[in-house]
Parts: sequence; C-alpha cells; structure tokens
Amino acid sequence: MKFEVTVLPVSDVDRAEHFYKTLGWRLDADFTADDGLRVVQLTPPGSPASIIFGSGITTAEPGSARDLMLVVDDIEAARAELADRGVAVSEVFHDAGGVFHHAGTEGRLPGPDPERRSYSSFVSFSDPDGNGWIVQEITTRLPGR
Repeated sequence: MKFEVTVLPVSDVDRAEHFYKTLGWRLDADFTADDGLRVVQLTPPGSPASIIFGSGITTAEPGSARDLMLVVDDIEAARAELADRGVAVSEVFHDAGGVFHHAGTEGRLPGPDPERRSYSSFVSFSDPDGNGWIVQEITTRLPGR
C-alpha cells in the first residue's frame, strides 16, 4: 500500500486552490459534478501524495486538519521560499525533547537542531482556513525509508 491523498476541510475552495497554487503545488484536477460536488487535487513538487479539498467531500470542520507533514532537505531554504511566496511561516525551531515536535507550540526551541540531526528541525504554517502544516528537515533517511 502507498499513501496517496489526504482530504483537507476548507470553507472556500477557490481561496484554498489559490493558496496551494501560490506554494508552487501542481493542480492535478478540478472537477464539478452536476450535484455540486467539487473536487480539487493538488500535489507538492516532487511528492507522490496529494491533497484534495472541495465542496461536499468531507464533513470535517474547515481548518481542523493538524500537523500535516512535508519534508525538505534544507529547512532554512524551505522557510525562505515559503516566506518569499507570502506565507506566514514560523521561524525554524527544534523540539526541547529532541525526538519529534510536541503538539501545538509546546517545547519549541528557536533555531535548527543544534547538532543538525536529520528529522529534528521544523517550521510550521497554516492555510487560510487554519489547516496546520509542519515542514521537517530530513537530510539522511533512517534505514528502510
């Protein structure tokens, strides 16, 4: 099995589509059915998995998705690119426990991981509805990944 897509709950489909296209994500589909169902699918550059949002595809509260993960090999470059695209992105942080980021903003320490360990430096941002994304730096993957 491969992870293919996640559904994001949004309140304004056009606004969400514009936001994710501003990030440089590829628009894969934008279909509307006769009954008003609308499905928009976008894929981050280089990713095998996509997001889908639209009208009539989820009953989840808009903005309720949290800690959706993106991975990059240079967290500072990724942060700069997000900021250049007009995204309100956090400063680079690492977690006080050094294992994984805590929920919310608890345990965040400023700057990248002091040892620059893979899987240990992050930034966060949200889409216009408040769906929350975490960007994680991975420079060396664990065995089997």
